[in-house]
Amino acid sequence: MRVPFILLADIEKEVAKKFGVWGKKQFMDREYMGVNRTTFLIDEKGKILKVFEKVKPAGHAEEVLEAFKN
Repeated sequence: MRVPFILLADIEKEVAKKFGVWGKKQFMDREYMGVNRTTFLIDEKGKILKVFEKVKPAGHAEEVLEAFKN
């Protein structure tokens, strides 16, 4: 499948840290470092148009598409 935009692989977590989405998480009384699920809607000039925090996968694609239309 071809997509009309660049996909990012952030293996070293550099971008995640700059965007403030890499940090402490907790699950079942266990604390660890990880990515806080966040979606950034960014225009072609690099301006952040909208931030979706604490993203839940179910229905999120539709939410982003709706924001993109507006």
